[in-house]
Amino acid sequence: MNTSAPTAPAVTPAVPAPACAVVRHSISRKLSWMVAVQTFIGLALLCMLLWAFTSREFERKHAEQWEVKASIAQEIVRNTMQHGEAEVIDKMAFYAVRRPDTFLVLKRADGSELYRDGTPAFDIHSDRVRTDSFEIETPPGVGGGRLLGTLVLNCSEDRAMLAGIALALLGTALAGGLGVGLLVFRTVKRGLAPMMDLAVQTRAIDANRLGQRLKLAEPVEELQPAVDQFNALMGRLERAYVQLESFNADVAHELRTPLAALIGHTELALSRPRSCAELEDTLSSNLEELQRLSAMVNDMLFLASADRGAAARRGAPVGLAALASQVIEFHEAALEDARLAVRIEGDAAVPVDEPLVKRALSNLIGNATRFAQPGTPLVVHIAQAAPGGPVQVEVENVGPPIAPEALPRIFDRFFRVDAVRCAAEGSHHGLGLAIVAAIARMHRGEPLARSADGRTRVGFTLAAG
Repeated sequence: MNTSAPTAPAVTPAVPAPACAVVRHSISRKLSWMVAVQTFIGLALLCMLLWAFTSREFERKHAEQWEVKASIAQEIVRNTMQHGEAEVIDKMAFYAVRRPDTFLVLKRADGSELYRDGTPAFDIHSDRVRTDSFEIETPPGVGGGRLLGTLVLNCSEDRAMLAGIALALLGTALAGGLGVGLLVFRTVKRGLAPMMDLAVQTRAIDANRLGQRLKLAEPVEELQPAVDQFNALMGRLERAYVQLESFNADVAHELRTPLAALIGHTELALSRPRSCAELEDTLSSNLEELQRLSAMVNDMLFLASADRGAAARRGAPVGLAALASQVIEFHEAALEDARLAVRIEGDAAVPVDEPLVKRALSNLIGNATRFAQPGTPLVVHIAQAAPGGPVQVEVENVGPPIAPEALPRIFDRFFRVDAVRCAAEGSHHGLGLAIVAAIARMHRGEPLARSADGRTRVGFTLAAG
């Protein structure tokens, strides 16, 4: 009986969770809302103070009105109490029509009611009335020696007016906050227009227009520093881009020559049968070109590491004159062939990366050896201006001067000053002084070059610690 393999359950591919959307906000809207809220709060506080002052004035007015009407009632009772309670009642009833918006009750000393106004025209139990009591001393025949009066004053119109004032003030605060917010929104929009214009200008910059710079239609104090910094950054980027393009072209040019030699020698060796000796000569020639390529690649890798911020590994303080002596000994044969004498002037003991400093000195001495006039001295200058200060190391030679405009560029990769120097350099690939500059930066120093009166000094500085 045929059996079929079990079917694997279908696997539903996991759906990646949507990335959190970046919530953007508008500076103008945010600033407008902030100003609107702050304006509303400020106006609301001011309106509250104004309302509190108005409310207190109304309360003072109500208190004065109550006092006046209560004092009149007291005066009427005092003037009529000698005629008995009936006279008091008649007088109070007569006076009732002269005090509208009030309600009066008089009670005897035993709590019984002596007089009450007719049905009031307002609600005497509402929260919009003022109610208070007063006492009147009377003879025993009127109220049992004391009357207690309760006077209710209708304040509904004033309280309604006060509520209307409160609503008006609240509306004023809201309208003021919104009005100021809209005004700020328009003002900020207008104020941010230069920034939007800068954004448009920035979008127009690409690899083919690196020379384009940002500019403001009219100077803005807050934006000008940022524009200047951006333009300076674009200047550095443009120079780096040009250097990179030039570097790529120089690398291709430098690699093309040894590769062409390798290809030519190999094709020539394969064009017809060769003896072992001939093949050994070809391989030896190819090996020299390969070694040159290897040295160039190693130098480029070193420069790339220095550009990424690699720092020198400093050891114990060492005398730079001793290091220079070791390097001079290594170049002894080349110096003798060029009939050059070398002397060292000065010394300084600083913690450095010895292999790197030796390499820099070797490049400087080799460079000076190629360009120095035969029979002239080479001088290695070592100086430290102050204890703990930077140390200056320079190699001086007598020979063809370097034009002032070329001095800042002699530390660029593959830079050639002129045809004379290019011919003198021979098989050197033009990275020696660039490596010197990189080693100086790794020691927190900088390269140095000057040429005048037939003497050229090239070197670098080293931070003392």
